[in-house]
Amino acid sequence: MSRITGLRVRDVRFPTSREHDGSDAMNPAPDYSAAYVELSTDEPDGHVGTGFVFTIGRGNEVQEAAIAALREHVVGSDAEALLADMGATWRALVHDSQLRWLGPEKGVMHMAIGAVVNALWDLKAKRAGQPLWALLADMSPEELVALVDFRYLTDAITPDEALALLRRAQPLRAERKRRLEREGYPAYTTTPGWLGYDDDKLARLCREAVDEGFTQVKLKVGADVDEDVRRMRIAREVVGPDIRIAIDANQRWDVDEAVAWIERLRPFDVAWVEEPTSPDDVLAHAAIARRIAPIPVATGEHMANRVIAKQLIQAGAMSVLQIDATRVAGVNENIAILLLAAKYGVRVCPHAGGVGLCEAVQHLSMFDAVALTGDLDTRCIEFVDHLHEHFVTPVDVHDGRYWPPSAPGAGTEMLAGSLDTYTYPDGPVWATEAPAPPVRDAARVA
Repeated sequence: MSRITGLRVRDVRFPTSREHDGSDAMNPAPDYSAAYVELSTDEPDGHVGTGFVFTIGRGNEVQEAAIAALREHVVGSDAEALLADMGATWRALVHDSQLRWLGPEKGVMHMAIGAVVNALWDLKAKRAGQPLWALLADMSPEELVALVDFRYLTDAITPDEALALLRRAQPLRAERKRRLEREGYPAYTTTPGWLGYDDDKLARLCREAVDEGFTQVKLKVGADVDEDVRRMRIAREVVGPDIRIAIDANQRWDVDEAVAWIERLRPFDVAWVEEPTSPDDVLAHAAIARRIAPIPVATGEHMANRVIAKQLIQAGAMSVLQIDATRVAGVNENIAILLLAAKYGVRVCPHAGGVGLCEAVQHLSMFDAVALTGDLDTRCIEFVDHLHEHFVTPVDVHDGRYWPPSAPGAGTEMLAGSLDTYTYPDGPVWATEAPAPPVRDAARVA
């Protein structure tokens, strides 16, 4: 028997605001950051489980403290017992009555639990010698269903229905895995579209995206409608008529404002409109979806939990569901969301616009491609070309595709040198220069 002997958490921040990387209408100066957790054991193999919560700078220390508050829940525990029944482990953390009061099942504490859950999955995959996507895809339908908490979901999907979906796919897994390894997983890129980039940089990066094989790019919008029309015109002229252009408002608008704004952009053949309004407002998303059809609504990167995912699906509030690897409580809850989407035929195109999110969420999509929907034609994963060099197993994205990782683990482990350099506030990159001051009107709705 081995035990979890340590939980270490660090406040890691990258000064992306200096080049306007990640900038959008609501977040003009983000510093991509991670509240990063490492779980160690007394096993001689030396494997460390890693996970993180993505933030954009200030407040990362709050997320760090929330993860640290979980130390007594895992340190000293039997590692084999935790890893053998990850469904029970998830429930023990999420259903802790005192922690639950802080949500319930949403917010900083829920994301902290997700970081620890993901670190345990990373440890489990490393011990198995498999990448996480393959570990999950090798699990039986019964084992996968046991990972999911169906409380609050049974009016939309029952355990038996989930089991049937997974059993139907089981005979197809081997061929689907071969196809994934042969063709890769479709990607789209947000790299050209950050709102703080000037026109020349927008055009250059759009041109490079097409040359690199991407068939969809995404632009941030929502600060100024005339500017958005001009930027969309530039992008469309550069990429031509056959490349899809999605837009992302990052929660900027009320309903009527969203509809009017999108009408101004409709002539540019919008692939989807992402997060047009508050991520918690299911009915507003549904109203916008009805009024802008057939332009699809995409949302989900800020949805708090599987219940919001269920409601978005039930209300017809979006056509593209964007899971996030660190917003909900880890792998287990994202599997629940994938099952919901599979039952209702909603395509899933994950959010990955942040440090480490590409590395992490690819495993969920690839699991889905092998063991659930098999969809490599209508789904895609976001790609941003930032900060991958700080990971032990950075994503392999080329020819407009994600290529399945083969290294054991969940892809969440950062390099020791990067952790030391970018730990806030004492790492060298921060010790020499303070972060940018707050932009006080960043979230003001015009």
